[in-house]
Amino acid sequence: MRLEAAARMDVFRKLWTARKLILVVFIPLSLLPLPLTHPTSEACCAYVLMVTAVYWVSEAVPLGAAALVPAFLYPLFGVLKSSEVAAEYCKDTTLLLMGVICLAASIEKWNLHKRIALRMVMIAGAKPGMLVLGFMCCTVFLSMWLSNTSTTAMVMPIAEAVLQQLICTGLADGPGDSETTEAPEGDSAVSDKEENFDKNKLELLYRNDSSDCTKQELATGEDETNGLGVIGHANGHLPQVAIEIPNVKRVKARRDSQYPTKKDHMICKCLSLSITYAATIGGLITITGTSTNLIFAEQFNTRYPDAKVINFGTWFIFSFPIAIIMLVLTWLWLHFLFLGCNFRETCSWSKKRKTRREMLSEKRIQEEYAKLGPISYPEVVTGVFFILMTLLWFTREPGFVPGWTSLFEKKGYRTDATVSVLLGFLLFLIPARRPFSSSSSSSYMDTAPDDNSESDPLAPMITWKDFQRLMPWEIVILVGGGYALAAGCKVSGLSMWIGRQLEPMSGLPPWAVTLLACLLVSAVTEFASNPATLTVFLPILSALSETLRINPLHTLIPSTMCVSFGVMLPVGNPPNAIVFSYGHVKISDMVKAGFGVNLIGVAVVMLAITTWGVPLFDLNEFPAWAVARNVTGGL
Repeated sequence: MRLEAAARMDVFRKLWTARKLILVVFIPLSLLPLPLTHPTSEACCAYVLMVTAVYWVSEAVPLGAAALVPAFLYPLFGVLKSSEVAAEYCKDTTLLLMGVICLAASIEKWNLHKRIALRMVMIAGAKPGMLVLGFMCCTVFLSMWLSNTSTTAMVMPIAEAVLQQLICTGLADGPGDSETTEAPEGDSAVSDKEENFDKNKLELLYRNDSSDCTKQELATGEDETNGLGVIGHANGHLPQVAIEIPNVKRVKARRDSQYPTKKDHMICKCLSLSITYAATIGGLITITGTSTNLIFAEQFNTRYPDAKVINFGTWFIFSFPIAIIMLVLTWLWLHFLFLGCNFRETCSWSKKRKTRREMLSEKRIQEEYAKLGPISYPEVVTGVFFILMTLLWFTREPGFVPGWTSLFEKKGYRTDATVSVLLGFLLFLIPARRPFSSSSSSSYMDTAPDDNSESDPLAPMITWKDFQRLMPWEIVILVGGGYALAAGCKVSGLSMWIGRQLEPMSGLPPWAVTLLACLLVSAVTEFASNPATLTVFLPILSALSETLRINPLHTLIPSTMCVSFGVMLPVGNPPNAIVFSYGHVKISDMVKAGFGVNLIGVAVVMLAITTWGVPLFDLNEFPAWAVARNVTGGL
């Protein structure tokens, strides 16, 4: 009996190991009767859509590989020609993304992001409440322009250094630390501990051509302490990063004994979770902040080419108040959950109320900032390009006044991608050393990360290797796969068929339809990748809006924002997984805090779409561009 049980367990173990391969083979075969028994364009397109959606949600194959399924199934079933499908995989947003990645590569190469983060934290101070708010503000700002994943990966090591300083100082002080003092004393008492923590500090490494096999990939990283494999989804623009997962024994020891008090542990939890939530909030603000925004923009402009309402300016005007309100409410929620309601104690800027540990933490942050030295010429150039790109995006077609595109005779030729690619291209040409200055050589050699460029006086701000290291080709293919699916649904008539099936919902008011859509995508995205979830839901919600004669923006914009609220589990998005890997929080902490943040996000988005979103996008009327699309689709 024991042998039979062992044999059965061995079979189950092998089947579990091969579950992804079984799913890859079983799903297409089980759904194959649909196009065979109903050989219509709608049925064939539905088959391709379901197979791709299952591959995306289950991650049986990589997201980018699953996005290639329409490229060969559409021509095989006669839905689209191969050349037509191929044209969907490279759109205007691809060029927009490439230009943004060029700027992001320059920001990271010259440590401008670290200077911004440390400066904002220095302004906020080391009081727990203000420290959390300072880190959240700098994370939101960086996440507006960089991916959520890379922003979290940049800020977390800085936050971890501050937390380690807090912990080691607390161990030296003992439980009597809560007393305030005017100035730190006995710094030597903790110097040895600081060195030990510095040695153990998590090291952040970006993936390069010669990746170290000893580093665990974020996508397969596992924290045994919490008993969950951390799976990362490509939610942002930048590729996933490899981080050194903390040693399990070290994490257990920290939880058991290395936190001086429960309050210190709560501060660590609060600060860690605040960074991943702030990265999500920051990604909502700009159209390039996260890949889901880009997916929405391109699919919307493709489906409704006559709608000239979505651009960088209009999106920013709508989403910036959402981000500010969410930032404040999320900070209050985390403060209440982990730090209590004594805001006077945790948020005071008075030096007389600072503890010794807080003053030492401020000293540590100032030391880290001092290591950066004076601002360098490459940082200035990067900052100028950053501001110039933002201004050109805002002033292209602001709406209330003529933009700079009105200076050209031919209209409609220039988009945000034009600005992005132009400035990104210039970064490959502009030398990283100040011209006609002998003193720039030494400062350049101090800040240049690439030793091979020191001998070249005309070395550019970024190289092709810098760009290639950060360019998320998987996201480009994933977005292209979504465009291909949308094109197939449009040509085959599947979108209209889906819309007709949803006609019973016509009795619901627009806000109720939007609320149901937001709750649905928020629930699904907790377990599936954000881009895949949005790619599947956008065509359905567009057809629903056209059938109910609701302005499509009324449902599409809130759903696009709510799909980013997968914040309750480590598998929800890569920023969650990065924060979880540091060992300060448990899954129960993430679920409890994330549920509140999810509710805050849905409530604020619903508030926005029913108030200032109405006049901004004229949501009370069923627009002419949607009517034209509806008539064309019906024909």
